Amino acid sequence: MTSGPHTAEQPTLNKDVPWDSFDPGAYIGNNYLDMKTVDEEIVSRVRDHFSGRLRGSDRVLSGIDVGAGPNLYPSLAMLPWCRNITLLEWSANNIRYLEGQRPDYDGHWEQFWKVLREDREYRGFDSRDFFSEAAVPVQGSLFDLCRADTRWDIGTMFFVAESITESLDEFRRGVGCFMHVLKPGAPFAAAFMEHSEGYRVGDLEFPATYDIDIAEVCAALEGFAHLDDVHRMADVGHLVRHGHTGMILVCGRRKE
Repeated sequence: MTSGPHTAEQPTLNKDVPWDSFDPGAYIGNNYLDMKTVDEEIVSRVRDHFSGRLRGSDRVLSGIDVGAGPNLYPSLAMLPWCRNITLLEWSANNIRYLEGQRPDYDGHWEQFWKVLREDREYRGFDSRDFFSEAAVPVQGSLFDLCRADTRWDIGTMFFVAESITESLDEFRRGVGCFMHVLKPGAPFAAAFMEHSEGYRVGDLEFPATYDIDIAEVCAALEGFAHLDDVHRMADVGHLVRHGHTGMILVCGRRKE
């Protein structure tokens, strides 16, 4: 049974979830061993957004992937321009996974890199070497960012703020925390599950914020960011499991 649209008085909050029991192997097996159509579209759009904003720039930026989990493609999308990429993640199991990927990431990530390499900004260097040099897994919470002094030049947050809580208020706060640590003008990409009822990883169920649609996502971001592209993916081929109605990808820039 998934968490579903929550009807109880008290929604499940991020602090209530056993994140250290998250199984990265099960999650990867369900989502990333074979690239899904929707992920290919997401990677292509994020690639075009970042390369369009940063084409010709040197590899001097600091990047952050918030709630990285066992997913490398957001950090790979920032690789051509970043001397370092913070992989912020709360789950101890996911931190161990990310640390294990630094020396030489697993072969299934090559299919995502192949899509990125369709733009020339992603050519002319060894992605494994660059990832090993740049990626820095850091254990920490999305909500810690609201108190952080550090600012990053470029950022990603994929399926995080709406996938760690049933609380709409907590979702909105999480989006604000992500925006808080981006420098003025910083390009970013963020993806969200639309109307997710929660999700299973291995033997465990995890919560989600059900009331997420384009209007809610834009409302959460518009005070902080210029939204260059808001794209909803809801065809049958875009649905990766039961219990959600689509995905929303936002590419934009932090307001000055």
